[in-house]
Amino acid sequence: MREWVAGGMQSVRECESSALGTALCLALLFIWYCYRVGCEHTAPSLRGGFSPEPRGGAVPGGVLASDLSARGGLSKLRKVGGVGGSGVGEEELNGFAYCQSPECFRCAKPGEGLNQRLYHSLQEYAKRYTWAGMGRVHKGVREQGRYLLCNRPSIQKPEVFFLPDLPSAPFFSREAQKHDVELLERSFPALLAEFESVYRLPTSRTGSSLPLGWKANSTPRGQWWTFYLVNQGTPMVLNARRCPRAWRVLGQLRTFIANNVFGNACFSVISPGATITEHYGPTNVRLRCHLGSPEDGPRVVFMVDLWHPNVAAAERQALDYIFTPGR
Repeated sequence: MREWVAGGMQSVRECESSALGTALCLALLFIWYCYRVGCEHTAPSLRGGFSPEPRGGAVPGGVLASDLSARGGLSKLRKVGGVGGSGVGEEELNGFAYCQSPECFRCAKPGEGLNQRLYHSLQEYAKRYTWAGMGRVHKGVREQGRYLLCNRPSIQKPEVFFLPDLPSAPFFSREAQKHDVELLERSFPALLAEFESVYRLPTSRTGSSLPLGWKANSTPRGQWWTFYLVNQGTPMVLNARRCPRAWRVLGQLRTFIANNVFGNACFSVISPGATITEHYGPTNVRLRCHLGSPEDGPRVVFMVDLWHPNVAAAERQALDYIFTPGR
């Protein structure tokens, strides 16, 4: 009996040792996988890719606007003098006027070539990682080739990519992105100070009347200027170095779209009486947050693109891969 009990106890110890070894192996494999995914999908520029040199009024408010609502009209902002420049040409696309800039991903006339690239990128992602959680992304890519997005029988008519079954609204509650909205509001004094500093930069030497780093946008009436920190997922390094505090704020946002072409962050200024043509955004997977200016002093809006709260983490990772800038 003693020998039998002793043999049983030895077997139990061997099983425990084997189970522990298996658990350790699985843990190491999981850590390696997380490291690999992190290396390929993080935004190094927002995590210390470069180190910029350091440099009141009414309570500001953050507004989360759906990026697919047709919107426009007069923008009554107090004039901030000294900026000029003409816009680029326009053409009709999706029923509205758009620029013809070769740098604009949305305005690059997406067609059959884009549809094939999207499907190829999705297949490549799934082979490297997983198809799990890709149902809506797969459906969205598959339906790209079924009809032009601008002819979609829906109130949502994005120009580049439509993710099915996302709830839509003209404006989303601040609770949808509570952390990021509150962070932007707390950072308002720093953002306004950096806007004022870059707005007073000397003009470019290329012959443009715009200050360094600013771009003119096409408008039917009036003028609209933007100063990008991130433009279509690409960091504007020189601009970011001039706005180190704004850059740090972007790095602290939890839902900022930092790794694909749908992500932008910029200061926006509109002249009094200017009109922005009604338009749809390129996708329904993002919300655009507008941080308004105070009543006194220069009037400006700080715009940031955040993930739609109903886009799952797995879908965000896949979309970052599929819509990586330059892919």
